[in-house]
Amino acid sequence: MAQGIAFRATDEQRRTVKAMAGFGVPQEDIAKHIEIDPKTLRLHFRRELDAGVLEANAKVAQSLFHMATQGKNVAAAIFWLKARAGWREKQEIELSAKPAEPKPVESIVTTDPIEAARVYQRIMRGED
Repeated sequence: MAQGIAFRATDEQRRTVKAMAGFGVPQEDIAKHIEIDPKTLRLHFRRELDAGVLEANAKVAQSLFHMATQGKNVAAAIFWLKARAGWREKQEIELSAKPAEPKPVESIVTTDPIEAARVYQRIMRGED
């Protein structure tokens, strides 16, 4: 679209934007398809962007609800209960153990830096 010319949305563009928004197409891609800037898209098609997403979500929710309530899809029923009714798969694990005995600290005195480095490396590797 040329700069400086006022944009006027057509009915066909409105239907396209609403459908694409409902399908989950990113707004930047919708704007490219309509050949306008994303800001112009949001300014002139706000209602279609919102309605497309809302109506698509409602339609999918209705379909899922029917699958879950007609007993034909157990996964749909489980998903509905987890997402909408707050059901969770809880596992309670009780741990009981006495604390580990601390290892005695060994005192090493050396003036040899190479020996000190070797002792340090053994300690870091957990070797006694």
